[in-house]
Amino acid sequence: MQIRKGAPLLVVPVSLVLHWYDAVAPGWIFLAGLVAIAVLADWVRRGTEQVAEHAGATIGSLLNVSFGNAAELVLALFVLSQAQTQVVQAQITGSIIGTTLLFLGIAALAGGLRHELQIFGKAQIGLLSTLLLLVAVAILLPAIFDMTERVLAPGVDRSLLDERLSLCVSVVLLLLYGAHLIYVLVTHRDMFATGAEEGTPTWSLKLALGVMVCGTAAIAVESELVTARLAETAALLGLSPVFMGVVVLALVGTVADLFASVAFARADRIDIAVGICVGSALQIALVVAPVLVLVSWAIGHPMNLVFGSPLDLFAIASAAFIVRAIAADGETTWYEGFLLIGVYLLFALAYFFQTGG
Repeated sequence: MQIRKGAPLLVVPVSLVLHWYDAVAPGWIFLAGLVAIAVLADWVRRGTEQVAEHAGATIGSLLNVSFGNAAELVLALFVLSQAQTQVVQAQITGSIIGTTLLFLGIAALAGGLRHELQIFGKAQIGLLSTLLLLVAVAILLPAIFDMTERVLAPGVDRSLLDERLSLCVSVVLLLLYGAHLIYVLVTHRDMFATGAEEGTPTWSLKLALGVMVCGTAAIAVESELVTARLAETAALLGLSPVFMGVVVLALVGTVADLFASVAFARADRIDIAVGICVGSALQIALVVAPVLVLVSWAIGHPMNLVFGSPLDLFAIASAAFIVRAIAADGETTWYEGFLLIGVYLLFALAYFFQTGG
């Protein structure tokens, strides 16, 4: 599924007009902003693909890393600027389970309805799933540390210790991702070649770069608009800000990955579809989350990696183990996709009925 015409971009000026027109209910402004971010995210993805066609596979992969989750990062930064750290943590959780459960499930279901059995390389996807499992351990660590300190030193203020540990963990995660890029793009790049033929760019390089830069800037504007209406819309709908972060903000920020993964799955390239979904989750955990921690420290709204909700920790760990199990047999069917969607819906229901936050 791809946006083929420029008509959906009309939602961007419409959302800005609604924002300036005070008589419009906050919920409509919030909705228009979310749709605009989704549309812009897909245009940024398309611009990145076009630049990759001009620059080659290696630079194209680096650009995909840099801009693949631009919408998610920018949106989270604006939420973080309002000191809504719990919502940001929920957004991180929602992005990880959204890409690995919902998006991968939809892709497997869409591909499986057209192809009876889809096979992918165990080595490539196995490495990604293993890395996702290790990342889950790294995300669980600060929470376990905080819990341990409560038992061993109940009267000590743990906030400074949690912040210091989170900063150190963030640096390590970024280093791990840097090593992963070197492994995939340099030392073992032949192992991760998709086998897809080189395409011919349909846009000029200047146009593609312009779409990437302007699209990212427009996402920043829309993110500020959405963030300003988040609390009002949540109250209007009777939903918690945490649910909005896990389900709504997280899915909008990564929706471009859904478009791409479904298109590849229907073309019987499930290996690329799985790589997109799992790779997006890795970028969230290894790049977006650490960057948010470091930026939060710099702007004076410190956010740590201590996920206070056991539901968040269980969701992230479950997603990692499920992806690992799927990668073990090297194949998917429509039924596996349906099961993944079902598991995601169960988590969404749990967040919906959660009374805290």
